[in-house]
Amino acid sequence: MTLSPEELTAMLLSLKVAATAVAFSVPVGVAVACLLSRGEFFGKALLNGIVYLPLILPPVVTGYLLLLTFGRKGTIGAFLDQWFGLVFSFRWTGAALAAGVMGFPLLVRSIRLSLDNVDRRLEAAASTLGASRPWVFVTVTLPLIVPGIVAGAVLAFAKAMGEFGATITFVSNIPGETQTLASAIYTYTQVPGGEFAAMRLTLVSIVISLGAVIASELLARRLAARTGAQ
Repeated sequence: MTLSPEELTAMLLSLKVAATAVAFSVPVGVAVACLLSRGEFFGKALLNGIVYLPLILPPVVTGYLLLLTFGRKGTIGAFLDQWFGLVFSFRWTGAALAAGVMGFPLLVRSIRLSLDNVDRRLEAAASTLGASRPWVFVTVTLPLIVPGIVAGAVLAFAKAMGEFGATITFVSNIPGETQTLASAIYTYTQVPGGEFAAMRLTLVSIVISLGAVIASELLARRLAARTGAQ
């Protein structure tokens, strides 16, 4: 199975978009998961709803909201373009943003479940020994939730690899710039004789996503075993 240059470009761009989305989502996801798991504040229910909203809304709606917010004339996009020269709409960076938003709920949920299962007595013991709260989090809590972070990151990566609706609405389907695997498959299904190319890319998507899930499962088990041994 040999990929054409256009198909190879779409595959590499998808990997680039998904990896970028996950890399920027993980630190924010950990912070938000901590707020939802441990925090008690006014508006917590609203924040929880906003985090999981992309799972409920049609992806096209999410993409349209991103366009209104981060487009060149959007409330945030215009500011970023004018002051920093940072443009998301119709760029691969916008595809990464859309993919990150769509995978963010899966990432946060996985990390939050790990935080909820942490034995608070371990954190309390570290505190009684004089450790500050940030140091307790870094030395006790964080190692215990690493398997959850890994699992959530892989779920977000798989979601980013298959994202279509929000991406094509926000950044369109530009070959070499925003055309990911999902949008390339859609394009090939719309042209005569494109069925074989669509099938090739479909198999590539399955292999990459399945490989990522299996690798994350093995890594999460190893990390959990190492944490338990300690």
